[in-house]
Amino acid sequence: MKKSLLFGEPMALLIADEPGPLEKCEHFTRSMSGAEVNVGIGLTRLGHKVEYLTRLGDDPFGHYIYEQLHNQGIGTSMIEYDSVFKTGIQLKELVADGSDPKAPYYRKCSAASHICADDIDKIDLTDVELVHVTGIPPALSQMAIEATVRLMERAKENGIMLTFDPNLRPALWNSVDHMIDVINKLSVSADVVLPGIGECEILLGTRNKEQIAAFYHSHGVKIVVIKDGKNGAFVSGKNGESTTQINVPGYRIEHVVDTVGAGDGFAVGFISGMLEGLPVEACAKRANAIGAIQVQHRGDNEGLPDRVKLEAAMLTMKQ
Repeated sequence: MKKSLLFGEPMALLIADEPGPLEKCEHFTRSMSGAEVNVGIGLTRLGHKVEYLTRLGDDPFGHYIYEQLHNQGIGTSMIEYDSVFKTGIQLKELVADGSDPKAPYYRKCSAASHICADDIDKIDLTDVELVHVTGIPPALSQMAIEATVRLMERAKENGIMLTFDPNLRPALWNSVDHMIDVINKLSVSADVVLPGIGECEILLGTRNKEQIAAFYHSHGVKIVVIKDGKNGAFVSGKNGESTTQINVPGYRIEHVVDTVGAGDGFAVGFISGMLEGLPVEACAKRANAIGAIQVQHRGDNEGLPDRVKLEAAMLTMKQ
């Protein structure tokens, strides 16, 4: 079986055990976070082979993350340890009302921010069928921008499907304008882009889905998938001179526990559907379902389902 390659920064995640301000919390539960971690876990639970490309600090959190990735069935052969720079750390509030929890991170000058283009040239892409990139690694450093660009170049040179999720993190960038410039340049290098509607407003200055799709298609993107929360997803596919567009309704959720990881769950659904050769509408329906499942669970990836749980949820949840 060929594999999907994910590139990003996994962090040690400390989740508060009681609600309230983080500075008042005495006890935390250890886990791991990172958009690409979430996508990797979701894909492996659905039976897909995944390899993770990153750099970890040679420290207790780095070794913990390596072990956890391995335990989740994610390939670790492309992970290197850094003896100088440390593993990033994230804290996360416990919320009970479905609001976005505060989740500050401590990743400046982290090990992952020191990945460079030369590192990318060393990796073997022989058995890779899909590369998934987000806008988070290029936010870490100039070196990481260059590494991201090189990875996307190598994917295209090798005819590998390339998916891109902007996953905007303005706090990591030195300016919003720089973020927009870099992310837009990276987005149009992909075969499939997966922006949220709010991200589109930042990146392109509009929430008009047809205009957004037209921009990406005009730059060579084949499939545009716009996430719109409870409203579901808008999918636009370009094949030659023909464009097909469809709105795929979301699933109704009675109680939202934690919104973190919903977009990553969506990516899991759409990417896994593509890997299995499903029509784009079915991919988007699965994506909506996994996003809806994830928001009903605490934590960044605890709700990501295996195939049995996914099929059961899609039979019982209402659109």
